[in-house]
Amino acid sequence: MVSIIDVALHLDKYLGMILTTYGGFIYLILFLIVFFETGLVLTPFLPGDSLIFIAGIFAGGGLLNVFLLFVIFCSAAIIGDTVNYWLGGYFGKKFFAKHINPKYVEKTEHFYQEYGAKTIVIARFIPVVRTIAPFLAGVSKMDYNKFILYNIMGAVSWVAIFLFGGYFLGSVPFVKDHLSIIVAVLIVITSLPPVIGYLRKK
Repeated sequence: MVSIIDVALHLDKYLGMILTTYGGFIYLILFLIVFFETGLVLTPFLPGDSLIFIAGIFAGGGLLNVFLLFVIFCSAAIIGDTVNYWLGGYFGKKFFAKHINPKYVEKTEHFYQEYGAKTIVIARFIPVVRTIAPFLAGVSKMDYNKFILYNIMGAVSWVAIFLFGGYFLGSVPFVKDHLSIIVAVLIVITSLPPVIGYLRKK
């Protein structure tokens, strides 16, 4: 049975299999993965940062169109956060009480208290928090015009950094030879802010 950790660390292999099997449909599949990761509060475990980075590497190798990927990933991230926002506004706090780990809610609320509306942008770069942040924005009835502005800013900056990072760095021999390690480091680095915040709090 394939584990989530194995998929995350060897995403290049699985992405290659999808490309070989489904061809052009890979763009739809990539859209759906990022959409579900950002749009459904129950699926924060889906790959985001590493998926976009690996897709950028594939684009750098001529297997995918980097500009089409940019539009697809940005659209998925913006639409996903928007859906999550409206779900939060509709279902409210009862959903949190039943389905969400209180620790994740506490982390996200802490980010809102410390960074305000900019949390929507900052949360893009932090796994789990980026999935819960737009939902919590809906729960708290954050002004939608302000939300959509930060939503777009966060999505564009998040996708640009990881996609074009993979696109330009993918041809570097060291990156190609140590891709699994780099992906693991990427996951650790993007997970550090909540850990550091917790340690500072303690």
